[in-house]
Parts: sequence; C-alpha cells; structure tokens
Amino acid sequence: MKKTLHRNLSLVLALALAGAVARPALADHHTEGQGGGSAIKAEILGQINDAEKKLLQLAEATPEEKFGWRPTDKVRSTGEVFLHVAGGNYFLPTLWGVKPPEGVDMQGMDKMAGDKAKVIEALKKSFDHVRQVVGATADADLDKPIKLFSGDGTVREGILLIATHGHEHLGQAIAYARMSGITPPWSS
Repeated sequence: MKKTLHRNLSLVLALALAGAVARPALADHHTEGQGGGSAIKAEILGQINDAEKKLLQLAEATPEEKFGWRPTDKVRSTGEVFLHVAGGNYFLPTLWGVKPPEGVDMQGMDKMAGDKAKVIEALKKSFDHVRQVVGATADADLDKPIKLFSGDGTVREGILLIATHGHEHLGQAIAYARMSGITPPWSS
C-alpha cells in the first residue's frame, strides 16, 4: 500500500514538473507586446485550412452528377453547399469593410453549382481570399467592433465565424456524401 502511494505521488510530481517546464515553451509563440493576435490568427487559419482541405477532398471525391443532388427540394444541392461556403468566404469579410476581389459575383455563384470544376475552382479562390484577408488584418484591428448576425462583435469573431462556417457546412457536405454512398477520403 505504502509503495503504491509513493509511486502515485512520484508520478503526480513528475507530471506537475513536466507541465511547469513545458508551459513556458508552449507560450514562446506569443511575442512580447503582441497580445496573442498573430497567434490567434494562426490558430484560426489552421482551422480554416483544415475545412478547406476536407471540403476540397470531398468535392474531388464527389462525382459531378451528384453536385445537383439534394436530400429534399427545400435544401441546397451538394454543389450549392460548396458554393455557399465560397460565398461566405467572400461575404463575411465585408462585415469589417473588406470587399471581394473584382469579378466575384456572389449573387450568381449558385448558377455554376452543377459544374464540378467551376465549383472546386470557386472554393479554392475563396479560401485564397480568406487567407489574404486574415493575413492582412493587423493585430490591432482584431478588437475593432463590427456588426455580426447575432449583434455586436469584433473582427476577431468575424474571422472565427469564417472557420466555423466552413466546418458547419463541411458537416453538411459529409452527410450529403454519405447519403450518396461516398466515403470522405480522410476517413476511409
């Protein structure tokens, strides 16, 4: 009994010491005076990049004839879901004053929903735009107030919304794919 208690206490102390040593090392990416702004942007971009990678893999794995498929008449088709994400990538930054690139027709985007190559190209370009927008956003601007759908927010919340929006509709696209007999490539 005493031996087990001693071993457990030693394990707890070793873990506490490891945590105390590791914590400053993990915090090194926050530079003095930065307030973690660049770090939070990098973390959110990681999530945005993850959504992009999976959405593109799923779009590539989906046969073109399935881009027009929808579970019911009252919801978006598969192609429209992908384009909705692309449209959000252009629209959401407008909430803090960033205009979409010239030539982007957010209103007419759904017209190409059945064209797999165009949908994939639109997705890629929209994520390129998001990366450029987030990278160009100064850390000092992250706390600037903006109007979001739910009320008052900040630029940081707007950037976070881009990531959550992408993942929300990734989930929708996964459900559509599975209903169509398609296994997401990263889970096979």
